[in-house]
Amino acid sequence: MISIYTQFQQAQRWLQEYRGRSPLFACILGFTDTGLIPGISAAGATPHDRQYTAIADAEFLINGVQKSPHYPLPPLHVGASPVLISRAILNAQNIPVYLFNAGLPDPPAVSAIDLKGMPARCLSTGQALDRAIVEHLFQQGLLWGEKLAAQVPNSYLILGECVVGGTTTALAILTGLEIDAAEKVNSSHPICNHAQKWQLVSQGLAQLQSSVQNSQEERTAQNPLDPIALVAAVGDPMQIVVAGMTIAASQTCGVLLAGGTQMLAVYALARAISSTHSLPWQAQKIVVGTTRWVAEDSTGDTVGLAKQIGVVPLLATQLSFAESRHPQLRSYEQGYVKEGVGAGGCAIAAHLFQNWGQTKTLNAIENLVDQRLKCDRSPKTKNKE
Repeated sequence: MISIYTQFQQAQRWLQEYRGRSPLFACILGFTDTGLIPGISAAGATPHDRQYTAIADAEFLINGVQKSPHYPLPPLHVGASPVLISRAILNAQNIPVYLFNAGLPDPPAVSAIDLKGMPARCLSTGQALDRAIVEHLFQQGLLWGEKLAAQVPNSYLILGECVVGGTTTALAILTGLEIDAAEKVNSSHPICNHAQKWQLVSQGLAQLQSSVQNSQEERTAQNPLDPIALVAAVGDPMQIVVAGMTIAASQTCGVLLAGGTQMLAVYALARAISSTHSLPWQAQKIVVGTTRWVAEDSTGDTVGLAKQIGVVPLLATQLSFAESRHPQLRSYEQGYVKEGVGAGGCAIAAHLFQNWGQTKTLNAIENLVDQRLKCDRSPKTKNKE
């Protein structure tokens, strides 16, 4: 149920150390106006839908199927939200869940820890976030990484995310860190929209370069671009929080960065911050875990990207929906959706913690889809405005 794609021995040691251990799941929610650009993401059929994707996913993650949710899961052109995977596993295995609002347009309808961040502007502006906000969110990440790690000193944290447009901000961060990520990132589309992403990233990084030159701050090998400034220019609020959490938590427990391109970018960002700001971290305690739909996506190169970054173990669940009775799940096998809300990491944890295989994992997810379809067919109670 778990395949290793890079750094085999380090990944094997990590898996052996945490097999049978009960983890804790934290999902960090954020937003970037980049996600509103037409065609940039399939995580919501329209820009308006995508504005509420993370908020709706958070509600479903905590409450599951409801007759009248405050924020219904947004319609997708094809497929089903990956939150169905995460919710089914976390609920069935009684894994504790924490939600963090790093910067959303509206607060979630369920309890979430408000980190007092803000949504990011489009990365093409080169001014995505105020630097003061980035510094504040990083400190919050360090604080909460330490707090959460204290709850699982002999186990690990699963750090997931929900940021629509986040693979594009990930491309921007990776490129800004001088990692060759062009045409290697993934997307929620069956065929990745590399050209559209690259155009936005190029615009944002050009704006950043211009501001650096205007500030007369010389950028050299000995004085690289401050990664905090990079996030402020072209990042999103989730990235800096999870980077801080990863650095702090790795001191005392394991960390499973649950995602694909976005979490590879977080890993590279955390490493850069650790180096630039002389903050210790334990890289051997950290792995990136995703789905095989991401790891084996022929329209990106996740494995090649992980190798470009360096010593980062990349794992993926081998969960398959090929035999699912639900067409919206089978669409994952055609490249739609692929990952999100820590789905791949949760499936990895399901096997590690309670030794769930393909049948048990698929049944739990399909049963949740059954519940949702049954609820959708029942008469609705009108929401009071």
